[in-house]
Amino acid sequence: MSRRSATRLGKTGRLILSTLPLLFAAHAWAFDLDDVAVKAKALAAERYSAPQSRLPAALRELPFADYQKVRFREDHAHWRDGKTPFQLYFFHQGMHFDVPVKINEVTATGTHEIKYSPEMFDFSDLKLNPDDLKNLGFAGFKVVHPLNEAGKQDEVMSVLGASYFRIVGKGQVYGLSARGLAIDTALPSGEEFPRFTEFWIEKPQPDRGTLLFYALLDSPRATGAYRMEIDPGRDSVLDVQAKVYLREPVEKLGIAPLTSMYLFGANQPWPRPNYRPELHDSDGLAIHAGNGEWLWRPLNNPKRLNVSSYRIDNPRGFGLMQRGRSFAQYQDLDDRYELRPSGWVETVGDWGPGQVELVEIPTPDETNDNIVALWRPDQQPAPGEALDVHYRLHFSRDDAKLHDPKLAMVTQTRLSEGDVKQANLIRQPDGSTALVVDFAGPVLAERKPDAPIEPQISVDGNADIVEKNLRYNPVSKGWRLTLRVKVKDPAQPVEMRAALIEDGKPLSETWSYQLPAHE
Repeated sequence: MSRRSATRLGKTGRLILSTLPLLFAAHAWAFDLDDVAVKAKALAAERYSAPQSRLPAALRELPFADYQKVRFREDHAHWRDGKTPFQLYFFHQGMHFDVPVKINEVTATGTHEIKYSPEMFDFSDLKLNPDDLKNLGFAGFKVVHPLNEAGKQDEVMSVLGASYFRIVGKGQVYGLSARGLAIDTALPSGEEFPRFTEFWIEKPQPDRGTLLFYALLDSPRATGAYRMEIDPGRDSVLDVQAKVYLREPVEKLGIAPLTSMYLFGANQPWPRPNYRPELHDSDGLAIHAGNGEWLWRPLNNPKRLNVSSYRIDNPRGFGLMQRGRSFAQYQDLDDRYELRPSGWVETVGDWGPGQVELVEIPTPDETNDNIVALWRPDQQPAPGEALDVHYRLHFSRDDAKLHDPKLAMVTQTRLSEGDVKQANLIRQPDGSTALVVDFAGPVLAERKPDAPIEPQISVDGNADIVEKNLRYNPVSKGWRLTLRVKVKDPAQPVEMRAALIEDGKPLSETWSYQLPAHE
């Protein structure tokens, strides 16, 4: 660590020299990413030591409903004195959250550990031995900040379990999660889950609107140093800088991973009656490629594990998005899926060659996070070398704001039994599968209904196109594409793509869909 002359911390967390004479400048304790990187690099040179749990059986064996009874007492909130715009709440250990994380506070004079005490928690009617609660430590923490109303504290960020965290903006509810790092996701050998083992949280000045903290990551084959700064707002944004070190090569290194849930939706209706038309935290993967192309891949809940890869050089961004924003699409008064944020990874700098990977895992219900999106770089760092990564995570309900306004977006994909209208006007199923894709956006709204817009369509060899029809949609002021295909082998998926063009130039993002296999 080092000491530097400074009087305040800038919004980015960098020390800014005062314009006052140095005679009056205070000495501030400077803590930065390099301090954590030294620890991460040294840790990577050592043999991995698995964390040991000291959690008593009474807490480890808690059912989920009982674990939820353990509540942090808000009167014990860190920084509750009101001298900063943020407060910290803490999670108690319990269930599979059975290993403590060390949480430190960084101030102008140094760092110190925030100590656990059972007095910080309300254990409700749980019968626990007080001796079992001594020196346990925290499972994670929450960041609390006025978000929806002035003077009212709202939970902005939750950090709990492995390297998982969730963030919301104004008017949002928790949905998808982000992670620090993913290793060997969806491989037969099994996934490795790196975990944040220690945090350093900087106490913010009263006039500062962001919270800066650092994290040390560890796992059997990787370590990492992370600098994260959260800026809460209508769209909350987390700026992430990381240095990742490998103890040994891994088969699949996942950068900026996002984890979500997709059970069913308009493109894959639920087979049994359900009053909810759709049920998902995210409904598609969006990609902004380095060559400027935009891709939209609607999500599926497949019959068997499915991995899709998109070869990209220097991606500009990718994310798991929730584009459906109408309550009518979900009809769920409890879980409010229309309020769940999209998670968008805005890359910073040159990320080089690699691939955006989408993992879809079969799930029978909404309790499982069965969707993962991540960046898989071609080049892994050599042992002892750092992989430097910088990106910004946006949590938003305004997908159009994150998209290129010059290109129309896919607003919905609907699946239907294919049919043909007979002479008597009755629609007769013909064994085909129909997909209805709606494109909309300002670039289409300004076109006349008879504009010379054409679809550009491709389907792989497992299906034949029997109809393609593009027509103006007066409701959305966009265009609707109806595509009917006859699948040759239902046990195999069908890959298809479509985009709108005008005068040979793209007018929309590329709809990239995989019709799942049926067994």
